[in-house]
Amino acid sequence: MANLAINTTQNVNLNYKTVSIGERALALLIDIVIFWLYFIVIDFVTGLVGEAFSDRWTVLGVQSLLMLPVFFYSLYMHLLFNGRTVGKMILKIKVVRADGLPPHWSHYMIRWMLRLVDIWLFFAAIGILSILFSDKHQRLGDAAAGTIVISTKQKTKISHTILEEVEDTYEPKFQNVTSLTDKDVRLIKETYRIARRSQDLKTLSLLRTRVEEVLHIKSELYDRQFLDTVLKDYNYFTQKM
Repeated sequence: MANLAINTTQNVNLNYKTVSIGERALALLIDIVIFWLYFIVIDFVTGLVGEAFSDRWTVLGVQSLLMLPVFFYSLYMHLLFNGRTVGKMILKIKVVRADGLPPHWSHYMIRWMLRLVDIWLFFAAIGILSILFSDKHQRLGDAAAGTIVISTKQKTKISHTILEEVEDTYEPKFQNVTSLTDKDVRLIKETYRIARRSQDLKTLSLLRTRVEEVLHIKSELYDRQFLDTVLKDYNYFTQKM
């Protein structure tokens, strides 16, 4: 695996690990096993249709119809399960955009269309070579779509960044938190996280006092409530920009 730093729209670097060819191949193999099991089902169903209808074209039509889920499998699985197929879920890998933004359906479409060149033509030689000689381990479909395949086993947690989960209905309390920088918020959050984990009430109080001084505010909230609110308010305003 190779380390890859993704810079988000909030200038937060998230370090991921791109997956090896072996992991990608194993995920594909798992999906192929699922196809094989599905083909058994198709064979059984078309056998029943063949007994009910002697028309060979009817049987062929039913077979073609039942093959559609296999043909579009990679596309709809990535769309429904956020960049993952069953094989990728098992191996804990997924497709993401190289710039850190959420993938659009068009990115998955481009990857799916180029599977014919990357995987199914020339016994996957083109896909393998492009992954080997790409800095980000991208096959042609990934390069064209601007996506990469990463491991989710040890990805950076949101709690280790300045990002906070903010509901759409959230109402901010401190308008001037925007005077803080990403560096300020990262320091506040890291200090707050360590102090809370170690139950260091003195550090929490000192941190709260310092933040109040910087923002020129005075709040009646408890230390933890105040710091939580400041972090959420900052994320609320920066996400709206």
